Amino acid sequence: MAMEKGAAFLLKVGNGAAPPVFATVAGLRTTQLTVNTETVVVTNQGSGGWRELLSGAGVRSVSLSGSGVFTGSGAEQRVKATALSGQIDDYQVQFESGETITGRFQIARLDYAGDFNGERTYSLQLESSGPVVAA
Repeated sequence: MAMEKGAAFLLKVGNGAAPPVFATVAGLRTTQLTVNTETVVVTNQGSGGWRELLSGAGVRSVSLSGSGVFTGSGAEQRVKATALSGQIDDYQVQFESGETITGRFQIARLDYAGDFNGERTYSLQLESSGPVVAA
């Protein structure tokens, strides 16, 4: 796999249509993607002292987080409205290689911060709801 720049990691939000059209959440400076898998242990006396896991079982989830400078873009406004309403929306992460990860997410946290004579910043965390597809 070729090395990629961190700036090429884009978080996009859908427009509510089916199929969704995605817009980049402007001003995003840092982003992170975490894939979580809860395992189901099926170790027994016949395991010979080795732990055994049940393939395909358990709960899988994806967490997305990011932070950046607030610009007031339409995508940011949609993220804020979705956070305030508690609704689940379509999101996509796009990498420099062209690979994407797409799914429905709920905003678990949205923070705004600012200080005198400085920029207004925000950070957000999203949790997946349903399957997340890599393409």
